[in-house]
Amino acid sequence: MKHLFTAFLLLGSITYSQNLPTRWDELTASDWKQALEKSNRTIILPIGVLEKHGPHAPLGSDLIHAREWSARATKEEYAVVFPDYFYGQIYEAKQQPGTFALPPQIVWDMLQATCDEMGRNGFTKIIIVNGHGGNPNLLRYFAQSQLEKKRDYVVYFFDPENDDAFAEKAAELRKSPASGDSHAGENETSSLLYLRPDLVKLDRATSESGQNQHRLNLPNLYTGIWWYASYPNHYAGEAEKATAEYGKFITEHKIAQLVDAIKTVKADQKSLELQNEFFDRADKVKN
Repeated sequence: MKHLFTAFLLLGSITYSQNLPTRWDELTASDWKQALEKSNRTIILPIGVLEKHGPHAPLGSDLIHAREWSARATKEEYAVVFPDYFYGQIYEAKQQPGTFALPPQIVWDMLQATCDEMGRNGFTKIIIVNGHGGNPNLLRYFAQSQLEKKRDYVVYFFDPENDDAFAEKAAELRKSPASGDSHAGENETSSLLYLRPDLVKLDRATSESGQNQHRLNLPNLYTGIWWYASYPNHYAGEAEKATAEYGKFITEHKIAQLVDAIKTVKADQKSLELQNEFFDRADKVKN
């Protein structure tokens, strides 16, 4: 009888562990310790923005992508997922309705303060999962800036590259040129048709042009107005050619990459050690 009772308690513990929510906002305070242990103190920050995605896709498309990749990946490899975070860089879309663009210093300070609060709550490994094409430069610099002063956590930017096998299969499935497909076009719209078809108004996709307008020619130079000069409709591509089949392929590939990244981060014991060594040596320079 005693053994049966012990087995029952063990089974209940295993079931509870399997049902432990991944989202921070769905955990209870009494779940916290177990979530830290099960995640190996690893948390995902899915970041997007609110911006126009052509005439046919939802304003939160980037956030939806980052949220769904994170939610689906953590079903396979447990990590805690921070609630929806849409405070990224999106000044290039301010001329379009629905854009939410905060001042630069606020964007930076909120991101740093959010990571600091994650660290204060016990996380030592923060994976930023980005869904917005205008964020990578910001996020790479943000990750680099973590070396400005000593911290008790490491920031990892999930920045996957696709291999030749993926590119070959994608080329077979897609119906428009990859070179002109950069925002709300076939690629993004296909993934939304797979993830949230209820939010896509595909019949509106051709009501505006997603072609490059070539209104600015400045060889070897960069200026912030380049995107507006090329795509004043904040739409680049041919969304009408999107398919859920293509969307499933690219989405499941991305999720598999994220699962691998989570496993790598959870197993990583070196980054924080090296980060601490770096700051110890930096402190000695002034002495």
